[in-house]
Amino acid sequence: MPATPAWPPQSTPRLFVDQILAEGPIRIDGPAAHYLVSVMRTKVGDPVKLFDDRTGEWLGVAASVGKRDLTLDVTQRLREREAVPDLWLCAAPLKKGRVDWLAEKACELGVARLVPVVTRRTVVDKPNTERLRAHMIEAAEQCGRTALPQVAEPVKLPALLRDWPEERALFFADENGGLPALEAMRAHQGPAAILIGPEGGFDSEEREAIRALPSAIGIGLGPRILRADTAAAAAVSLWMAAAGDWG
Repeated sequence: MPATPAWPPQSTPRLFVDQILAEGPIRIDGPAAHYLVSVMRTKVGDPVKLFDDRTGEWLGVAASVGKRDLTLDVTQRLREREAVPDLWLCAAPLKKGRVDWLAEKACELGVARLVPVVTRRTVVDKPNTERLRAHMIEAAEQCGRTALPQVAEPVKLPALLRDWPEERALFFADENGGLPALEAMRAHQGPAAILIGPEGGFDSEEREAIRALPSAIGIGLGPRILRADTAAAAAVSLWMAAAGDWG
């Protein structure tokens, strides 16, 4: 006998909705409806996966489809909300395009919280956090996350260090060198954060202030000079391999 096709199929579109999901009807309009109706060509009876960052992932089935909206019948919960590794990415804002890429990759790699950190050499001191959140939502829809990363408001480096929680390790990428990143991360389990400087790096006073923090651990990211966004993705990947949910 032929195998029963998987339901819902892997090609099922996936959508974040900013309301608590439960069994029953839900109306979708705006850009989300445009995506489902005009881009994905959703028809009555088609499945849609939904997640709300609160209760997990649910299966919806199109009950009615209009030109600008549609109604989904939420029928069952597919997954509980995932447990997210307790890792913050504290990164100096970059130019538009690169910071958007950074937000997407932070979401895909499993970061719990993104904190824009303003330093003396930061090129952009007022990042658009709403745009960053939008990029993270899109990335979560694509990569299968059921828990969205938090996006904090920008904070100046001195304030970040002043209010730093002592139980959270702070791994900072130091251009002057530090412990091999993977070795350091394996040795310090528990809540953690990664601090990545701006395109011009930390200045000497900032580096001294970071090193003075008891929770700070300087790390090296190999023999090559990395762009700030590349360094962030590399450091997060190493932490996920050492202490996150990649094991």
